[in-house]
Amino acid sequence: MIELLRVRVQPGAARDEVLGWREDALRVRVAAPPHDGRANLAVTRLLAAALGVAPSTVELVRGAAARDKLFRIRSLDAGAVRARLGAPAGPVAVSARRRR
Repeated sequence: MIELLRVRVQPGAARDEVLGWREDALRVRVAAPPHDGRANLAVTRLLAAALGVAPSTVELVRGAAARDKLFRIRSLDAGAVRARLGAPAGPVAVSARRRR
């Protein structure tokens, strides 16, 4: 089964991390700059590590030059993707995080 995953990316961050869900999009930060596809490659690797799959099973489908991207995840269905990324079924509301 092939699963599509909406991802909102913040490139040029201090470190690579998965922030959590906002509605039906996963929010991530990557340290790589948004030049020459480096941030896209970093997001692909981050998603693969978070999902426990090979990077070759994570493919950028849409949004190569945008912050909002669509990734195809091969070999995982929607339930497995959401379970591995810590989201309950359906859209998730995320409350605002307090700054330190």
